Amino acid sequence: MTLDFSMPILVVDDYQTMIRILRNLLKQIGFREIDDAPDGSTALTRLRSRPYGLVITDWNMQPMTGYELLRHARAEETLRTTPFIMVTAESKMENVIAAKNAGANNYIVKPFTLHTLRAKIEAVLAR
Repeated sequence: MTLDFSMPILVVDDYQTMIRILRNLLKQIGFREIDDAPDGSTALTRLRSRPYGLVITDWNMQPMTGYELLRHARAEETLRTTPFIMVTAESKMENVIAAKNAGANNYIVKPFTLHTLRAKIEAVLAR
């Protein structure tokens, strides 16, 4: 499958080191246009101002979690189909199910590898 490496991606995490890690992994995969946000509220504002081809968001953040961000995005007509990958350190099955039910396209449990990230992105964008 061929990925569109020019599509903009939004990385959302309140931990700056994780943003840096994700940014570096995405660049290794070949993506060039990567924006970031420190929380769901900021991310929602960015999503409303620019179309993104993919959102990769952490689950646990304040004041708005990645899960809440996803629910808000799915409630808005213009954001309803934006692909979302949830990232979390928690592998609880109920979280995975909640994310899927809220409209997440995929789910990654930390820690993960470049190969895992690429496979999850390909699975989401192949749809």
